[in-house]
Amino acid sequence: MALTVNTQTQAGGVVNQSVGQVTTDAGAAADTAITLGFVPRYVQWVDRTNRITLEWFEGMAANSAIRTVAAGTRTLDVSAGITVSAPSSGALTFTIKAADIAVSSSFSWRAMA
Repeated sequence: MALTVNTQTQAGGVVNQSVGQVTTDAGAAADTAITLGFVPRYVQWVDRTNRITLEWFEGMAANSAIRTVAAGTRTLDVSAGITVSAPSSGALTFTIKAADIAVSSSFSWRAMA
């Protein structure tokens, strides 16, 4: 099998990576932006409480992610998920939609460039 499209990006220098944790209270969820200082090529958001993982890869549309639930089912979510700021915006963030930030839950995330 031949590859008809093979896209790869690699920046010179040290690869940027960032990890973090978020804990929510019982208040209403809201879209949440995480500032990184770099534009990520991969973002993983893990809901440790409800055992749901979202993954966004460079080239995916805004508000999209590969969603893996506790049973192991993987789906492409194109209505919620993760949005990464455009490099030209200077924001250097990724945003998780309110629908993916459950109240009274704990989350871990990682972003890599």
